[in-house]
Amino acid sequence: MSLALIPVPRHLVRAAPLAMLSVSLIGCASVKMPPPTASASTVQALRAAHLAPVTTGAFTVARGKDPDLDRKLGGLRGSSLTPASGSFSQQLKEELVAAMRAANLYDEHSPIVIEGRLTDSRVDAAIGTGTARLAAQFTVDRAGKRVFDKELAVEASWPSSFFGAIALPAAINQYGALYKSLVDKLIDDSEFRAALAR
Repeated sequence: MSLALIPVPRHLVRAAPLAMLSVSLIGCASVKMPPPTASASTVQALRAAHLAPVTTGAFTVARGKDPDLDRKLGGLRGSSLTPASGSFSQQLKEELVAAMRAANLYDEHSPIVIEGRLTDSRVDAAIGTGTARLAAQFTVDRAGKRVFDKELAVEASWPSSFFGAIALPAAINQYGALYKSLVDKLIDDSEFRAALAR
């Protein structure tokens, strides 16, 4: 008895290698964010602003928000990104502290206290266009008096590849860069600078 060979359509033959490649490149991965470091431009801006030394208080997820906002990040095609110190709000705090320390503006005993509440944290490594957003409500208390209270947000969008091996590192880098961008936006805010004026 002989076995007959069943012909495979050409379009399936051509598509098979691409399908196998895409599966191998979109595998799950777990990436940890690096500890924050201050950029030279941020330090320069802080030193030029003539601000008083500050300390930091609590940085948490905003009231009414899902607590998972502080620990989990979707939109990475099954992969995951974890903050350096356990929560995204702490990642933001440490980004601010790193900048203030580098500019010699951090004093744990300062009467000026900056706090933050994470209100948004998301990334989407979608095929075509990737997007990310980070937002927080910042407050400044000076000698026990509230002198600043404002929500600030930063966003990013970029070309996002079909291939996970290209798209995922790009999305992670774009999202991670938002922490410096949000701290820079806070530092550039005229009301924030007035609250920290010497």
